[in-house]
Amino acid sequence: MSQITTHILDTSLGKPAEGVQISLQQKKGADWETIASGKTNSDGRVADLLEEGKTVAPGVYRMFFETGPYYEKLKTKTFYPEVGIVFETFDEAHYHVPLLLNPFGFSTYRGS
Repeated sequence: MSQITTHILDTSLGKPAEGVQISLQQKKGADWETIASGKTNSDGRVADLLEEGKTVAPGVYRMFFETGPYYEKLKTKTFYPEVGIVFETFDEAHYHVPLLLNPFGFSTYRGS
């Protein structure tokens, strides 16, 4: 399993958000560097965001979700065509960063 994982639940539909492009970015000074990317599967997850056995150093990261194309496919207007979740890791433990999404709001938490 990837050290950093995510899933998206579309709370307006009550089901996983499939086909959302996700990028994991690392803070480098004032810039962000993409270190991994993937697309959510039918369960709203990216099973292999980081390569097997790869860990990232403690630091500041951003999970970037391209939600606009997902809602375009559903023919639904959204206030959030992109969502960025900035978080900090403190060790090389597993970090789960879920996104609860609807066209006019979102929330997140540190999952397990």
